Amino acid sequence: MLGRIGMDIAAGPMWLEYIAFLRTAPVTSPQEDSQRMTSVRKAYQKAILAPIHHVEQLWKEYENFENSISRALAKGLLAEYQPKHFSARAVYRERKKFCERIDQNMLAVPPTGSIKEEQQLTAWKQLLAFEKANPQRLEPSALTKRVAFTYEQCLMYLYHYPDVWYDYATWHAQNGSPDSAVVVFQRALKALPDTTVLYYAYAEFEEARGSIKEAKRVYESLLRNSSTANALAYIQYMRFTRRTEGSEGARKIFFEARKAPACTYHVYVASAAMVLCIDKDPKAARTIFELGLKKYIHEPAYVLEYADFLCRLNDERNVRVLFERALSVLPPEESIEVWNCFMAFEQLYGDIPSMLKVEQRRKEALSQTGDDGVAAAESSLQQLITRYRFLDLWPCSSGDLDHLVRQQMMAQRLSGKTEQQALTSGSGNGMGGNERAIPASGTEGLAASFPGGHIVRPDLAQMIVYDPKQGLGGPIPGQVPLSGIGPVSGFSILGPQAGMTFGPSLLGLQHQLAQGPLPPGIMSSAGLDEILNSLPPSLSSFFSRLPPVNGPYPDTEVVLSILLQADIPSVPSEGATQQAQFPQRIGNPRTSAVINSLASELSVVSRGHTVVDGATGLPSNASDAKGHGDIPPFKQSNASKRKDPEKEEDQEESLTSQSRPASRDVFRMRQLQRARVGTSGQATSTSGGSGAFSAEPSGSSE
Repeated sequence: MLGRIGMDIAAGPMWLEYIAFLRTAPVTSPQEDSQRMTSVRKAYQKAILAPIHHVEQLWKEYENFENSISRALAKGLLAEYQPKHFSARAVYRERKKFCERIDQNMLAVPPTGSIKEEQQLTAWKQLLAFEKANPQRLEPSALTKRVAFTYEQCLMYLYHYPDVWYDYATWHAQNGSPDSAVVVFQRALKALPDTTVLYYAYAEFEEARGSIKEAKRVYESLLRNSSTANALAYIQYMRFTRRTEGSEGARKIFFEARKAPACTYHVYVASAAMVLCIDKDPKAARTIFELGLKKYIHEPAYVLEYADFLCRLNDERNVRVLFERALSVLPPEESIEVWNCFMAFEQLYGDIPSMLKVEQRRKEALSQTGDDGVAAAESSLQQLITRYRFLDLWPCSSGDLDHLVRQQMMAQRLSGKTEQQALTSGSGNGMGGNERAIPASGTEGLAASFPGGHIVRPDLAQMIVYDPKQGLGGPIPGQVPLSGIGPVSGFSILGPQAGMTFGPSLLGLQHQLAQGPLPPGIMSSAGLDEILNSLPPSLSSFFSRLPPVNGPYPDTEVVLSILLQADIPSVPSEGATQQAQFPQRIGNPRTSAVINSLASELSVVSRGHTVVDGATGLPSNASDAKGHGDIPPFKQSNASKRKDPEKEEDQEESLTSQSRPASRDVFRMRQLQRARVGTSGQATSTSGGSGAFSAEPSGSSE
C-alpha cells in the first residue's frame, strides 16, 4: 500500500504506523532480529526523503534509531541522508502551500461553472506544474511516478474535466510513454463518452504515431455514438480518409454522409473545398455545390459560400444568377445577408448604375419586413461610407465613425438583433480562408470593421436595484462597522459609505421592533436601549427623534431642523469641568465610539450646509471666524453679548448674502427658536448686554 500512496503528502501517519509495526514484530532468533532492523532502516530512509507530513518527526526517530544501534555507523548514515532530508523538507513546505488550496472533500461531479470549481481546477494545475518542475531533483523514473501519482489524485476530484484527461495523456506522450498515453485516452473515452474533442485528440495521436487502423477505429466509434455522430464528425472522418486512403476513400465517406440524418450543408461545402484545393478540380467542386443547392437553397450561409466559390473562379455571370435564384425563394427577413453580399459584389465587380439598382432593390425588399427591415435598409451615410472604404481606410474621420456606430448599436438594441448579428458577422469561411472573396457590406459590419467601434459596457449582471422595502433586511454593501461597537449594524445614518451604522431604535424605528424579530445582524432592542440610557439626554432625544432613512442618504434639512429643536443644556463656567465629566457620564466604550463617529459624520454634513448656531443665530463658520477658537457653540452667547451692533449687522448681512437660502420650514423653526431663547434671555440679561438671538442692540450704550 505504501508503494502506491506512500508519496502522498498526508501519508506521514501511515509511515509512522508501518515503522512501529516493524519494530514491534516478534523475532525468535538473532538472524530475524537483524532482518527486522534492516527493514526498519529501509523504511526510515524512504520516509525521511518523502515531502510528507511529520517528516521532521520521522527524522528525529531515525536519528535515535541509528544511535541506539551504533554511533559510529549512525554518524556516516546520518551525514549521507541529512542533505537529502533537508531538500525533502524544503519541498514539503512548498508543496504544502499548493495542497492547502485544494478541497479534499470535493466530489467528482460534472462541472457546473461555479467559481469554486474553477478555483479548484486552477489549484490542481498549479500543483501539477510544481511537480513537473521536479523540485526534488528526482530521477526520470521516479519523477514519472510522482507526476503520474499527482494526476491520478487530480482525477479523483476532476474526473469529468476533459482538459485534465488530455493533459495527462499528452504528458505521457511527451515523456516517451505512448502506451501509457493510449491507456489514458481509452480511460478518458469511457469516462466522457459524449466529449467529441477527446475522440479527435485520440485519433490524432494514433495517426501521428502511424497507427492508422487504431485511428480509423476511433472515428468509427465516434460515428456509432448517436450523441457525437454529427456533421463535423463526418467532415473530420472524410478529411482523415483523404489523408490516409486518397480522394476515392474521401468520396465514399461523402456519399455515406449525404444519407446520414445528421448531414447539413457543411458537408457539401467541406467536400467541395477539398476537391478544389486538393484535387484541383473546379468542375467537380461546382457539381457538389449545385447538388447541395437543390437541398439547401433556403440556407443563406450556404448561398454565400457558393457565391464565394464562384467569385474565386471569376465567374461573375453565375454569381449574379445565384443571387437572383436565392433572393427569389428566400423570405425578406432572412435575405438581409444575401442582399448585403450582393451589394458588395456589385461594388467590386459592377458599375455605378448596377450598384445603385441593387441598393434600391434591397431597400424595397427589406422595407416589407417591419422595423428590423427598415433599420437594415436605411442607406444614408452608412451605405456611402461602406461603398468607398477599403480595408482599414475610411472616407471619414474617427469621430464620424464613432457617431455612426453609436447610432447603429442603438438601432440594433431596439430591434433586439444585436447578438444574432454579432454571431453572423463572426462566422468563418468554409473555403478555408479567414475572409470571403466578396468583402462585407451593409451597416451590420460597420461596428466591427474599424478600431474605434469598441464600446465599453458595464456588467449588468452585477447591478443591484435599490429597493426601500429591503432596507432593514441584510447588510448594506460597503458598510464599515464602527470599531469597538460589536455587532451593531442596520441602516447607515449618512449612507453605506459613511462608515457609521446604527440599529433601528437609533433612527426612530422603534415601531419595527414591535412587528417581529429583527433580521440577523441587527442589534436587539435591549442593547439599543442600553446605549440610549447611557447617552446624555440631549443626544438620546436627538437619536430617538430621527426619522427612518428611506434611501441611501437622509434628508439633511430634516436632520438640521431636529438639531435646532433640540434642547441644549447649560454648560458650567469651566469648560474643562465638562470635558472631564462628560466621558465619565457615558461610561460605555461602545457608546463613546458611537458619539465620536456621529460627531465626525455630522461635521462632514455641516461642510456642505450652513448650520446656524443655536446660541448666536449665526452660521457656525461665522462663529469660528469671530475668533472664538475652541469655545463650544453654547458658550458663545456670553462671548457675543458685548459685540458692536453695527459690526454685527454688517456681518449678518454679508453672511446672509454668501450662504445658501434655507427652506421655508427651516426658516420658521429658526424664528421660533430665536423667539423662545430671546424671551428667556430678557429675563436674565443685564442692561449692558445684547439680545442673544436678535441682531438688534440693547438699550444700553457704551
